[in-house]
Amino acid sequence: MTQPPSPPGSPYGSHTLPYGVCQRGAGEPTVCVRIDDSVLDLAAAAALLEHPNAEVFAHSSLNPLMALGSAAWRDIRRWVVSLVADGNRAEVVERCSVDLADVTMLLPVEVGDYVDFYASEWHAANVGKIFRPDSPALPPNWKHLPIGYHGRSGTVVVSDTDIVRPQGQRRPGSDGVPPFGPSTKLDFECEVGFIVGQASELGQPVPVSAAREHIFGVVLLNDWSARDIQAWEYVPLGPFLGKSFATSISAWVVPLEALAAAETALPGQDPEPLPYLSGSNGDLFGLDLHLQVEINGHLVAVPEFRDMYWSPAQMLAHMTVNGASLRVGDLFASGTVSGKDPQTLGSLLETTWNGDRPIELPDGSTRRFLDDGDVVTLRGWAAGPNGSRVVLGEVSGRILGRG
Repeated sequence: MTQPPSPPGSPYGSHTLPYGVCQRGAGEPTVCVRIDDSVLDLAAAAALLEHPNAEVFAHSSLNPLMALGSAAWRDIRRWVVSLVADGNRAEVVERCSVDLADVTMLLPVEVGDYVDFYASEWHAANVGKIFRPDSPALPPNWKHLPIGYHGRSGTVVVSDTDIVRPQGQRRPGSDGVPPFGPSTKLDFECEVGFIVGQASELGQPVPVSAAREHIFGVVLLNDWSARDIQAWEYVPLGPFLGKSFATSISAWVVPLEALAAAETALPGQDPEPLPYLSGSNGDLFGLDLHLQVEINGHLVAVPEFRDMYWSPAQMLAHMTVNGASLRVGDLFASGTVSGKDPQTLGSLLETTWNGDRPIELPDGSTRRFLDDGDVVTLRGWAAGPNGSRVVLGEVSGRILGRG
């Protein structure tokens, strides 16, 4: 299995410049950007250069920066790009930069609400075939609205946070008694997350045309899933304990503006969505993101985000059409990214067909689901302008046993 070749050039050069929050030793956390294998402390640089918004960089989250609004995001990004590109400011950049290895990366946003969608037609159809083999693969509402569930924001964690194997009830055996204990079907889900940077008013839906004014940036996201717990609990109200124990996101938030060259048309929607989910091609943008999943350093999947049925703009519009408001720091995710081909399946549930078809890793071991000690890593990139590439911050997590 091979990943599509990456364009040449630095993955963390001036075309990417993702935002994060870093801490050096016992110092105060600050907002930073990544430049290759260094981090530029924006609070220090802004103080030296007397930037008018210097105070928003001296925080432990990106929320104050995002709260300035979309016009300010664009202005600040132009300023950051100018810092990196302007040779006259090289001394300031050098004084305010440290090696990536010398800082601790923190959760980049204070997450308000978290909604996880189900936007891949291939993933939804596969799940339907696995769990409802005698029914249509897609439920009747699937192509009329972006299905989602409200997750637990308090268990969103930054990359490299260990994941303790969850425990709970599982489907009963012949005795009718549900067994209780650690999950035996722990899985990953390769997803893309979107960070909301601009709030909306309660009662006022956000149209698809306004999505770019509300979406600050993009992260990779692993929606860890305990499939056995989920299978027993999800009828009739959907995911709960099988999902709420942990959701991992990357430490780096790539501004949506940095992915402009990766915008692409949706694969096609039939039937035509209702008017509040419709718009011009520019409104209903997809993203051509090349993703990969590794278990213990071995490549096991290469999902393609361009295959997603629903646009991020449609997800945002549907999430607010009932009048629900957005808050700065809200997070919504795409759901598992899966495609038609076996190598593009973004979960072990699909790859192993609920454990019936184990995969073999290069070391000779097999996996139906994740073992204790396994490290799952998600990576991704997109083509940028002029042959460059924009890299999404990786997401990694190690599974810890319980007791």
